[in-house]
Amino acid sequence: MNKPIRVVSVFCLVLFMALLVNATYLMYVRADDLSDDPRNNRVITAAYSRERGAILVGNDAVARSVPSDDRYKYQRTYSEPFKYAPITGYFSRFSQTGVERSQNAVLAGDDSRLFVTRLVDMLSNSDPKGGNVQLTVDAAAQDAAWTGLENLSGDAQGAVVALEPTTGRVLAMASTPTFDPNGFASHDFEAVDELGKRLNNDPREPLINRAIGTTLPPGSTFKLVTAAAAIESGDYDADSMVPGGFRFRLPQSSVSIPNHDGGDCGGRRITMTQAMQVSCNVTFLSLANELGVEAMAEQAEAFGFNDTSLEDLGGQAKSLYPRDMDPPQTAMSGIGQASVTASPLQMAMVAAAIANDGDVMRPYVVDEVRAPNLSVLDRTDPQSISKAMSSSTAEELTKMLVATVESGTATPAQIPGVEVAGKTGTAQSTADQPPYAWFVSFAPADDPQVAVAVLVQSSDTAREEIAGGLLGGPIAKAIMEAVINQ
Repeated sequence: MNKPIRVVSVFCLVLFMALLVNATYLMYVRADDLSDDPRNNRVITAAYSRERGAILVGNDAVARSVPSDDRYKYQRTYSEPFKYAPITGYFSRFSQTGVERSQNAVLAGDDSRLFVTRLVDMLSNSDPKGGNVQLTVDAAAQDAAWTGLENLSGDAQGAVVALEPTTGRVLAMASTPTFDPNGFASHDFEAVDELGKRLNNDPREPLINRAIGTTLPPGSTFKLVTAAAAIESGDYDADSMVPGGFRFRLPQSSVSIPNHDGGDCGGRRITMTQAMQVSCNVTFLSLANELGVEAMAEQAEAFGFNDTSLEDLGGQAKSLYPRDMDPPQTAMSGIGQASVTASPLQMAMVAAAIANDGDVMRPYVVDEVRAPNLSVLDRTDPQSISKAMSSSTAEELTKMLVATVESGTATPAQIPGVEVAGKTGTAQSTADQPPYAWFVSFAPADDPQVAVAVLVQSSDTAREEIAGGLLGGPIAKAIMEAVINQ
């Protein structure tokens, strides 16, 4: 072989190797990036030309694809957009959120569990279809949650979570303000781009699912955690005498903290139950100070603080109980202030754990994954993630919370003929913002079917009238009634 032929051969070999390396790089290294690139019209056309699976609540599709009359075969539609947007999220040319994102492989038909379905479609020359996702949501509970938030005065911001205590199933999850995901599903991509920019720049942050993505001081609802830590220490029960009085002086400080109403909670020494009924700040400041930061942090983490637990819906923010708080901050943490923050989901988990004899169940929103023919491909099994307290501690706390609904600050949650356990919370915000109103509860107390957390972040309610019982109690009551009366 002469030299010119060898040079040409080597050159061709180099070109072949370069082509092989480039193809491997594109197919395996950059495949996901290229597939997700909003400029990839081939992927966009394929996504809109396949019947995407439905997202179901009961027998009703809250998100589904219908035939389109434009260049794309299918249009994504949402039947009750504002009510379910925090859960379903949206499906668009640019991205997905919520269940549309977490279950995208199933809904798009790309999940490995749909291999047989895809094979049958190919052999029969049928158009491919995505699988369906069945949610855990109870339609009546979701209606009550959404209606309650909608009825708040003015341009309110708030969220609700309802859980089934024994399983962790999310029975309701609502957030306001919200948005219409139908706008994102539009085939007018310029309009979709403009909508995304407008909502992302909206100071009310309607794209945030406040039920899981907003964390704020939980106020007096955190007294459940403080009480649990105290009883778990072995030194207290529902009938134990604890400090009352008008004020508590913070350690290492000249600052003293009064009770919310300026009273003395009924005396210098009161029972733990009475302290919970009147939401006595002095009691729970004293208990947190006595227990110390380590015991308080361990109890908070047993409930799920400093971690995330929701695996099938993105956007969960960590609820925090910092371990580096000094003594004054630790005392303040006992009433849900200082650096303590919680999401409505986290406080619903606290209530659910008490209702479930101390077991914390992993929350989940996806009940089943189904093939296009509705056969069940997978089902979520309930999972216990921690033991927050003993069953005896849970029983003591339940007695205290029932008393709080019967004749304490949580009376707005009373349901005739049903024993309800509940706790109010009003957390201080900044000087130029009104406080946050919280409410947590579960019912029936002797056989819990539902645990609820309500957060009203802001509303047009007069500052002096903001209270967890007044704003959150009626919403929690309506949700509990919706579940119990089915």
